[in-house]
Amino acid sequence: MPCPVSFEFFPPHEPEHQARLLATAERLAAVSPEYVSVTFGAGGSTRQRTQETVSALLAQTGLNAAPHISCMAEDQAGIVELLKTYRDAGVDRLVVLRGDRPSGGGRGVFAHAIDLVRFIRDQFGEDFHLEVAGYPEHHPESRSPEDDLKHFKAKVDAGADGVITQYFFNAEAYFRFVDEAEALGVSVPIVPGIMPITNYARLARFSSTCGAEIPMWMAKRLKAWEDAGDDASLKAFGHEVVARLCQRLIDGGAPALHFYTLNQAKPSLALCDSLGLTQTG
Repeated sequence: MPCPVSFEFFPPHEPEHQARLLATAERLAAVSPEYVSVTFGAGGSTRQRTQETVSALLAQTGLNAAPHISCMAEDQAGIVELLKTYRDAGVDRLVVLRGDRPSGGGRGVFAHAIDLVRFIRDQFGEDFHLEVAGYPEHHPESRSPEDDLKHFKAKVDAGADGVITQYFFNAEAYFRFVDEAEALGVSVPIVPGIMPITNYARLARFSSTCGAEIPMWMAKRLKAWEDAGDDASLKAFGHEVVARLCQRLIDGGAPALHFYTLNQAKPSLALCDSLGLTQTG
């Protein structure tokens, strides 16, 4: 049976880009994803656009849409109101995160994702399937790997049904993370996050922010091709590297793959096709 997949989108910055996102989602529907998620901006900055994007995906694509829910820039009443709206619209899955802090600092009504998970379970029981984040290479703000793992287990124990990891390029980091989590009693699926590679500068910027390591042997090749303007070689190499990573994860027992699409269909579809996951009839 093919490995299940899911895809992540961000809400378009401009209303006129909504149609483009929906076309991307329609193309990715060829893989029959379990669901598609929609991100929530730093400090809750995209709340309205996230909600509009989820509504459009539900109405026009038939895909199961899972909004990200963040601790940032919210009060409890606002979270309850938002989740009731989602539930009434047919949403049954959420991705629960602390969220990026707004520029200039500040925090929401909850300091950590574990508090938001507990709150949602208390207010809504089992109405939603809750996904939380995991960090195979450790959260960039964690004091130690051991402390990070302890907080991760507590977050799952608070009521999470599944985990989506930050992206990574070292399969061993994922397998070790899963082994250590299972040794602590974590039994929910831990799904690896997959980042297609199409642009080195953007990947380096994302990675420096989230703490994901780009191995030097990859970085030097990608930067050389980007500096030379050789997009074709960069994308071919990126596809090969990520496809091999995905295959190793599948062979090693990963329960599913979650693709960070950056609102592009082609790179993720090409990876799914190489892995034999694309539906053909």
